[in-house]
Amino acid sequence: MATINPYQAYQQNSVMTASPEELILMLYNGCLKFIKLAKKAMQDKQFEEKNKNLLKAQAIIQELRSTLNPDIALSKELERLYEYQYSQLVEANMKNDEAILDAVLADVAELRNTWKQAMALAKQ
Repeated sequence: MATINPYQAYQQNSVMTASPEELILMLYNGCLKFIKLAKKAMQDKQFEEKNKNLLKAQAIIQELRSTLNPDIALSKELERLYEYQYSQLVEANMKNDEAILDAVLADVAELRNTWKQAMALAKQ
């Protein structure tokens, strides 16, 4: 009989019961987490771990791009931003450049914070 990890069960339940807005917030938070982990691995010269985490961050950026509604003008701007962030993550991975990671981290954090504010305003 397989043992169920309570943390994994909680995470899965959180995703399954989250609203679309909360899922976007989770994506931003995950992206930030994986960029930070990649930066730490880069500093520790754990290049395989760095690569693994940057690939996860890139996948999240791609998922965020897929959520955009092309009928909304802001989506076009966000798509360009996500495309830029994706390419920057690739470049940071190839060049082991922490400065690029810091810039993408700041961008994603700003988007996440803006999203949280929009969610709060929508609830009012």
